[in-house]
Amino acid sequence: MVEFIEAGLNFLDGLLGSAFYFPLVLLGTGVFFSIYLGFPQLRFFAHAWAVLGGKHTKDEEPGDTSHFQALATALSGTVGTGNIGGVAFAIYLGGPAALFWMWATAFVGMTSKYVEVSLSHKYRKQDENGQMVGGAPCITWSMV
Repeated sequence: MVEFIEAGLNFLDGLLGSAFYFPLVLLGTGVFFSIYLGFPQLRFFAHAWAVLGGKHTKDEEPGDTSHFQALATALSGTVGTGNIGGVAFAIYLGGPAALFWMWATAFVGMTSKYVEVSLSHKYRKQDENGQMVGGAPCITWSMV
């Protein structure tokens, strides 16, 4: 069974991870959603800070965590030691141009994260104990 799963993952890696077009697909998806949604990473920036600060918090809303707790959880899973080391290594290998490309991919990556969180919020459910099942780890942008 393990060999079957490993073969399936290797097949997917051959289609996506090792393909030269994979970064283009990721960037293209971010650019598409940025244009299609009217650049939410710019339009909703002030609103996201207001939500994070608790301006729109209501005690009767379903969920187990505050907006700040959800953001802290998402950041701990997204930004780790590998990312910090990866940035330094990219600048070492690619020079200052690497910093530009990191900013460019982060800009369109914000929209990809916005779409991911919005969809996960739309399809979350409440279980028989009243707990939310599914949903996003970070609800800051999805409250828009």
